[in-house]
Amino acid sequence: MADQFHHIDREPEKTTGIDAEYLSGKRHDYQSDASVSAHVDLLAGTPGDDINWLEDIEMLEEDGIPAVFDRYSNSFLKLYFPMPDDKAERDTIARKVLLLHLQSGNSYGIQLKALHCKYPQPTLGSWVSGSAVAGADWKAPVLEGWAAKAH
Repeated sequence: MADQFHHIDREPEKTTGIDAEYLSGKRHDYQSDASVSAHVDLLAGTPGDDINWLEDIEMLEEDGIPAVFDRYSNSFLKLYFPMPDDKAERDTIARKVLLLHLQSGNSYGIQLKALHCKYPQPTLGSWVSGSAVAGADWKAPVLEGWAAKAH
């Protein structure tokens, strides 16, 4: 049994926190340039008629860096540009950047829908009208070399 693991010759990478860059393997332009998300219309991008979801989004800090929490991937989206002193302005920036992140499909949680969504739903959620549908043809994954026992 141990022979099948002979290729493992080092400890796996360990992290204490996962940020959006770690999950996607890259940094997005709206993380480094405030002007990229300045045009985002929060009311137009609000799911349904419920603007209340925005109240939960605020500028936070992760590892000493301004960040907004993406609950769809359970990760922080760090922002690498100067922040205004006013909390309301910082929170507006957090909301715009997060909405742009979700609308662009860059949230890791949204990316996982293509593989794991079990029922039809808009890939980009209700943030983008006319979004493609994920989950319409879901099939249970099959582990290679495994078969269910006969009963």
